[in-house]
Amino acid sequence: MNKDLTIIYQRLTPLFKRISHTRYWLQVVNDPYDRSYNFFFNSQRQNERVKSIPLHKLRDYDLTTLENLITGLKAKTNLTIEFVDFAGMRWPSTQKVIQWRREQLE
Repeated sequence: MNKDLTIIYQRLTPLFKRISHTRYWLQVVNDPYDRSYNFFFNSQRQNERVKSIPLHKLRDYDLTTLENLITGLKAKTNLTIEFVDFAGMRWPSTQKVIQWRREQLE
């Protein structure tokens, strides 16, 4: 198993508390200035603000490495994965678009 995947999963597990009326998801942010990918664990209780906790920074700025890591995360957890600042980029192996359009705040 990948070292980065192990770190993310170990930090993610205690945060996922399965509280009712709470939405949980992972967020992957492309940081082209620092040439890295940042992983965040987000949770939001009903009628409350989003709580975002940084999990890990992937310094290997390569889409193939990121794709393998995302595949491993999807195999270990069923959380939704949201991508930010990936508009117009495609996965290397399947050529599928990662993020269709920019969010309003990007």
